[in-house]
Amino acid sequence: MTLPLRPDLAGLEPYGAPQLDVPYLLNVNENPYAPPPEVVDAVTEAVRAATGGLNRYPDRDFLPLRADLAAYLGSESAAVGLDADHLWAANGSNEVMLHVLQAFGGPGRVAMSFAPTYSMYPEYARDTFTQWHVAPRASDFSVDPDAAVAEIQRVRPAVVLVASPNNPTGTALPLETTRRLAEATRTSGPDGGASVLVIDEAYAEFRRAGTPSAVTLLAEHPHLAVARTMSKAFAYAGARVGYLAAAPTLVDALRVVRLPYHLSAVTQAVARAAVAHADLLQRQVTQIRQDRDACVAWLRERGFDTVDSDANFVLFGRLDDRHAVWKGLLDRGVLIRETGPQQYLRVSIGTPDEMTAFRDALTEVTGL
Repeated sequence: MTLPLRPDLAGLEPYGAPQLDVPYLLNVNENPYAPPPEVVDAVTEAVRAATGGLNRYPDRDFLPLRADLAAYLGSESAAVGLDADHLWAANGSNEVMLHVLQAFGGPGRVAMSFAPTYSMYPEYARDTFTQWHVAPRASDFSVDPDAAVAEIQRVRPAVVLVASPNNPTGTALPLETTRRLAEATRTSGPDGGASVLVIDEAYAEFRRAGTPSAVTLLAEHPHLAVARTMSKAFAYAGARVGYLAAAPTLVDALRVVRLPYHLSAVTQAVARAAVAHADLLQRQVTQIRQDRDACVAWLRERGFDTVDSDANFVLFGRLDDRHAVWKGLLDRGVLIRETGPQQYLRVSIGTPDEMTAFRDALTEVTGL
């Protein structure tokens, strides 16, 4: 018996990085530091309280959580005027992005980005029957604003997705580039209106000093959305909470396409407990930044082509046989990611012990 699978899905494999049982997991950009005991206690109590009402559906619009996230962004990014109506949340930023494509993409419409970038973007487009278009980044993995604006005006996309810091390169957009993209997308949509410009800031808390968030531009551009996640800086990957800030009219469009009660009562409780302890959960961010910069310097000293990173990972190359290097590290118990441009590998920043294991293994494999 054959099933009526969509023809465009035939032969495809599900997305996912390798999940292997090795001592050093440095492949999916997780925060290597577990939530501290104070946060564990707060989350446990929040879950206990939520469990008493699990016979009822959760708060469908989760306004208290949205208000908490608005306050966090306002303090973290000096954003003015954000409230619950400007925030949206879902089960990871992946679901947030899917909501964006469900609301603004679809048959006959185009979503675009600048490659190399996050490998899930074309899957959001595929799953919403949206045409996918990519334009190249510059040789240093930056986005050339003149070239980007010209391509946006030519393609007339419904949605433009730009990761900043970018995955897998770690490069962040200068605020002036974001502003240029926001101005260009005011009138670049398929019907002469706006394109929705999504700046994906999943790694924003790790950006280097002096790199502002696109959140500061939201008041000027009602078609701009800034996506975030609690998976990285909040050390909350297992909780699956992502969120987005935008004008209320854009947020309201996402409410139309979300599944009923998509954010469980337990997820809402866990997320609010985390936001209330943001300082504790993020106390290792400075350490991760320092270890990232030390990793970049160490790799460069050994002759690797290494990209300046504003994230919690480092892209390095150029490797004649990157798979052989990846496999050599794996044989030594170190799992990193074979992704992005050919000849490059990506390593997540781990604990000091994990980074020592990575350096020792890479030295053995490459002889450098």
